[in-house]
Amino acid sequence: MHVTFQGPAGVLEGLLWEPKDQAPTAAVVVCHPHPKPPPPTLGGTMRNNVVHRAAGGFQDANLAVLRFNFRGVGLSAGVHDGEGAEDGDLVAALDFMADRYPQLQLWGAGFSFGSRTVASVALTEPRMRQICLIAFPVSIYDLEFAKDVQQPGMALMAELDPFGTRERFVQDLPGLAERLDVQEIAGADHFFKGQLNIVRERIAEWARKSLQEG
Repeated sequence: MHVTFQGPAGVLEGLLWEPKDQAPTAAVVVCHPHPKPPPPTLGGTMRNNVVHRAAGGFQDANLAVLRFNFRGVGLSAGVHDGEGAEDGDLVAALDFMADRYPQLQLWGAGFSFGSRTVASVALTEPRMRQICLIAFPVSIYDLEFAKDVQQPGMALMAELDPFGTRERFVQDLPGLAERLDVQEIAGADHFFKGQLNIVRERIAEWARKSLQEG
């Protein structure tokens, strides 16, 4: 279902999925990667393949899932910033989900640049109870701030990702690595080419386990 909601720079567009057969047990916002690199490698929108499969994994685990376009992407108002302004867009998306599902836990998930945004917002957003960082770009950004993230969750890395591997994640952010379930998909590149179904399965498995553990 296509939805819109108010963000700090104007109206943002999103896609909302709910579980197919029963009421959702949690609600998650999934953030897309950087919109700037050119095709075919990009797809830095809410329709990116990795974001789409991640959303499917959460839906499989019985969550309500919102994907949305950051400011300046697709039909979302505003101008792309890339230096932190998108944090406000994610907070607006959390507000939307909190209003729609007031009885449910809110989670945050993101791929690449989107995962950086999730980690940043997690520092000041107690409503975000679980986080899922996909291809967290530890090798290309200064992500030292993420050491202070306290939420439990998952990090899903790609073995052949030049932007960051599980080894680099654990090396650079040992404290955060201890608080998260840090996994890696063998032989995968940054975009998990040919292994997108594994992304979906890993996320669904982790989400189900997290819901069971409460």
